[in-house]
Amino acid sequence: MAGFNFERDLPHQLAAVEAIAGVFDGVGFSAAATPVQNNLLNQNITALKANISALQKSNAIKESLQVAAGSDLILDISMETGTGKTYAYTKTIFELNKQFGLFKFIVAVPRVAIKAGAVSFLKSDAARAHFNLDYKKQIKVYEVQAQKKTKGKKDFMPQSIMDFCRADNRSSQNTIHVLVINAGMINSPTMTKKFDVALFDTFNVAFDAVAHTKPVLIIDEPHLFELENKTFENIKQFKPQFMLRYGATFKNYQNLVYQLNAVNAFNQDLVKGIVAHVEQFEEGSNTRLKLIGLDNEAIFELAENNVRKIFKLAKKESLSRIHDAMQGLDVVDFNKTKLVLSNGLELRKNDVINPFSYAETLQNKMLQQAIVRHFEIERNLLLQQPRIKPLSLFFIDNIASYRDKEGEMRAYFEASCKAHIEALIAKEQDATYKAHLQTALGNLSALHGGYFSADNSDKDEAIEQETLEILHDKEGLLSIDNPRRFIFSKWTLREGWDNPNIFQICKLRSSGSETSKLQEVGRGLRLPVNEYMSRDKSQVHDLHYYVDFTEKDFIQTLTQEINDKSGVGFNQTKLDDVLIQAILKAYPAFKDDEALLEQLGEDGIIKRNNDFKEGGFDKLKATYSLAFGSGLKAGKVKTGEKTKVKATIRVENYSELKVLWEAISQKVVLEYKLDDANDFSNLFKKYLIDHKDQFVKTGSVTEQQRLIVEQDRVSYNIERSINEKILPFRMMGYQAFLMGLSKELALSISILHTIFTELLKAKQLDINSYMSLVTIRAIRKGFNDYLMQHVFGQFKINYRQTTNTIHPTKLTNAQGEVLSNIESADVGVFAQAGTTPPSYLFEEYFYDSQIELDNIKAPITEVMVYTKIPKNSIRIPLVGGGTYSPDFAYVVKTADGATALNLVVESKDKSEIGLAGDEAQKIKHAEAFFNHLQTDIKVVFKKQLKDKKMVELIQQAVSV
Repeated sequence: MAGFNFERDLPHQLAAVEAIAGVFDGVGFSAAATPVQNNLLNQNITALKANISALQKSNAIKESLQVAAGSDLILDISMETGTGKTYAYTKTIFELNKQFGLFKFIVAVPRVAIKAGAVSFLKSDAARAHFNLDYKKQIKVYEVQAQKKTKGKKDFMPQSIMDFCRADNRSSQNTIHVLVINAGMINSPTMTKKFDVALFDTFNVAFDAVAHTKPVLIIDEPHLFELENKTFENIKQFKPQFMLRYGATFKNYQNLVYQLNAVNAFNQDLVKGIVAHVEQFEEGSNTRLKLIGLDNEAIFELAENNVRKIFKLAKKESLSRIHDAMQGLDVVDFNKTKLVLSNGLELRKNDVINPFSYAETLQNKMLQQAIVRHFEIERNLLLQQPRIKPLSLFFIDNIASYRDKEGEMRAYFEASCKAHIEALIAKEQDATYKAHLQTALGNLSALHGGYFSADNSDKDEAIEQETLEILHDKEGLLSIDNPRRFIFSKWTLREGWDNPNIFQICKLRSSGSETSKLQEVGRGLRLPVNEYMSRDKSQVHDLHYYVDFTEKDFIQTLTQEINDKSGVGFNQTKLDDVLIQAILKAYPAFKDDEALLEQLGEDGIIKRNNDFKEGGFDKLKATYSLAFGSGLKAGKVKTGEKTKVKATIRVENYSELKVLWEAISQKVVLEYKLDDANDFSNLFKKYLIDHKDQFVKTGSVTEQQRLIVEQDRVSYNIERSINEKILPFRMMGYQAFLMGLSKELALSISILHTIFTELLKAKQLDINSYMSLVTIRAIRKGFNDYLMQHVFGQFKINYRQTTNTIHPTKLTNAQGEVLSNIESADVGVFAQAGTTPPSYLFEEYFYDSQIELDNIKAPITEVMVYTKIPKNSIRIPLVGGGTYSPDFAYVVKTADGATALNLVVESKDKSEIGLAGDEAQKIKHAEAFFNHLQTDIKVVFKKQLKDKKMVELIQQAVSV
């Protein structure tokens, strides 16, 4: 293959290169003391500070300077994953050589896989040809690797280090020398031990030999080289003149001189879009496994469906003893502080995992989904011109299940591929793609390959080829003639490794990793290349990312991380230089800062001294929003508790209402009146038959979530499909299910068992697929609704008073004394200014609908007192559970002062036909309640419908 065709002078990469070169503008370098050393940076602290400050200002970066004589000079370049960090620092190497004569560099990476990627890039023919065309020079790479001890011979320091140190600028004027080393080697004894043979007859310690060359150090993935840790302390033994840190994630910036944030990367189409596929599994949220002790045994607490059990496991024991879903997961080792599982996951005391995250069925479903979508993507991309070959990456935790020739995952994966490809071939109309599928079907084992850290010492030729291809031969992997489409790894291929044609990442089972979500998706964010190794920008490409229900908040977390990282904290009191540059950069129509300041003055945003006028900062944000990025948080939004609004009771009016109020406030229970005891169980059986299609199988369903960028802010949409399928899980045993359901229904366990047995024999319902707490809750609600619909047709109800105690109520205290006020929300969510009519119980207007307001505003001469009944104060029990409370109460007097009518009213601004089924049933319950109400007074219940005036309703009630 001809190799990648790198694009020249992409603005975002060029800006990163220019920023580093700009730091040293006017500072200068002194000539090297010897040919093997770099030129020496002049210690012009004033000039360095001025340059860094100017760069931060021009790039709208608000970061403090970390420059002082005698301290390490660290320069930070923040570029989002997938935007070309490796290319940027390689071009920077060439530019520093061109401008300042620097020719010895160290690239420090955290992991072996990342080192392999960096070395592969630096050595690639495509990169060499690309940079040689611009700079007429080439890079020579020195890769530091672990040494093998040779008995009986003198001990030499690694050959790569000796060759790097000996390289001089006279004999190789067209060569730049780059030493690549990973964290493991930096921390190894190889770098600190004294060798038998000294370099230059002076240096017998590797660190000292390298330090002698006065190198420039580049750190890749700085969040894995924290300034306080051992690795960074060892890095400083190289004594670099300055360090350049390139990454998407930083714990703390030092001297940030360039920043390409995540929103800009998405906005400028520099990376793929993201679509997350989340296995939603509500029942799984009721199960947790917690490590609570580590002593002679590992002690776990399993909490499932609110039941807790303790388990003790020894080393080598399987966690399937605790939960069936954890087959193949063993305790490998533990001490008093840490436990290691066979999947590599480390647990400490109080760490929690979810057993269903390790369920084979869930893993298999996710794997199948990724296979299906892979071929959908592949067909689209291979039928276009030029063609693109997509790849899919699987992160797994059980190496043996994939690596072993008879491993379960390998067998299942190949069987799934075979079945799906055969189905595709049967319906494929395009002859070329059909032939492509037939080739794939002919050699299933060639479709996939893996890389795991243990592979570095594996002597199997096929495994060596897979490792070589995945780690080092990115171009070969992208060849359409190469049948390999699927890559398996165990979290080894993370930061630093990527492939532009990764279109799917399937994260099978929990990784236990706290790595940022942006870093996780970063393996596939880069824009894809076509068959000619050129970036494809002809369309919008998506990266599909699969996670299980333990990461149900994955897309929200990713969205929040992007927005938080992309925000810029600006001075909210004064328009400073940083904000001025941000606006000029976002709005190039302004020729210079003077034109901008003049406009902002005219807009009433700033004062003459550039201080913001009152509300000026908010006005600036609204007018020039592009300058603020998506994640800007102008300040913490503080909310205080709102003072609760009260409805004032006219205490003198309550005396007229008291008799009616106490009558309707009595406590009652609902009783069913059945002719046959079997009627109730028959109703339940009929409900199950009529509604079996509404039950949801216990299991997971995939929710597709697409990341979107609108108006400089990242958010996401949830997309649904008619092809969604539920993967069943059995969450409860049969006995536990019957016990739980029996508690919710007025049916015994034996009756429930009889009903389910009859339905199973009749093939009308198999409850085994639905046994969970979710099903119990669904049946309770569904059956209650069913009873509500049939209560007044198939059986009758009655109300029986349970106690003579009435108070306290919503209007009275425990002694029966009327309250002076209650919360306004209890009588209405809406308010209107003004004072209510004198006969109304409350002084203010609070209501829930227009018909209620009309009733309050319309006093009737014969009505001594009327009131809106506070919410949930009457509590009429309903069939199947719940209660109901009417809307109004009226006391009507005759001319001689006698009570003519005690009226309770339900007001609905609807017609009889417009009443919903449940509303009509509730009204019928109220009618039954007041018919059976055992009091010394007669209480009439009426419903008030649309266009029916209250005065008309009372006239009818009085005349009866």
